[in-house]
Amino acid sequence: MKKALVAFSMITFIFYSCSKNNSTGGGTGPAPLDCNTVTAKAYAADISPIIQASCTASGCHAIGSANGPGALTTYSQIFNARSVIRAAVSSGLMPQGSTLTTSQKNSILCWIDSGAPEN
Repeated sequence: MKKALVAFSMITFIFYSCSKNNSTGGGTGPAPLDCNTVTAKAYAADISPIIQASCTASGCHAIGSANGPGALTTYSQIFNARSVIRAAVSSGLMPQGSTLTTSQKNSILCWIDSGAPEN
């Protein structure tokens, strides 16, 4: 049942979230990300402030939210939604109504790729 709920949430997020056209032009896609060169990937110092400013301050993923993966106000919520967050950030679908810098995107992606530690 839990797997079905997670799958349903992910499908709902993908099909009903606001989207952006984030094409790179030329059809070659973005260059592979080298996380060894990304230094800002600590949860408390780097990731949490980005998510709080870009995802919860707007109310989209604040306490009680049912949008996408739901609220993203605690480490546990963010950790549990990490695959959905990674897909939305890397595709440019989120955050809704604003854009993350390349540095912010890389920080989130590399933090998730390193196991999303609570550091």
